[in-house]
Amino acid sequence: MTKSTSGFFHSYAHDFNAIYGNKNTPLNSLINRIFRKSMRLRYAKTIEGCYPIEGKRVIDIGCGPGHFSIALARMGAQYVRGMDFAEGMIKIAKANAEDAGVGEACDFIMGDFTKDGIDGDFDYSIVMGVMDYIEEPKKAIEKVMSITKSKAFFSFPVDGGILAWQRKIRYRQRCELYMYTQEKLHELFSSSAGCGKFEIVKISRDFFVTAFPG
Repeated sequence: MTKSTSGFFHSYAHDFNAIYGNKNTPLNSLINRIFRKSMRLRYAKTIEGCYPIEGKRVIDIGCGPGHFSIALARMGAQYVRGMDFAEGMIKIAKANAEDAGVGEACDFIMGDFTKDGIDGDFDYSIVMGVMDYIEEPKKAIEKVMSITKSKAFFSFPVDGGILAWQRKIRYRQRCELYMYTQEKLHELFSSSAGCGKFEIVKISRDFFVTAFPG
């Protein structure tokens, strides 16, 4: 991760938390349904993919305010480690976990998984909304697969089309942004060490990838 990327997400922490925690008004419901469809779908597919979760160990890379981690802890995960390079996100995640009564099952740490070591292994690895900002995706995929025992879940932003073009324009002055085609993803996962079978599904503005060690 670059300093510009880390700084952007640290300052954006509270706004990002509000994406999930805003009031359930008709206007917010409409906004979420139209503009945050990818976020809803990748959340649902990740939670579904983590069954069975009872007694399992999970790592949530780029955990943000902790919504994936907390949901899985509440569902019975033995241990969930949330990792994020933005200090503001970690503070919010810890507070959210305590409020949800799962503070003991969740361990939120600040770090850059592309550079820092990761101790132990995990049944499930979650990498949602992270690969958008990774300069060397193959190395990142291989590192994730090296600590994954069962399944890893990734999201990648879809390249091409007016929505992708608009996002590139918005992020031009914020931080580096990397987008993908299905062909590029197939090549990446096919050539990544430690990755066996994988599935690529297009969900709205993202590709959702489930990868199995092998």
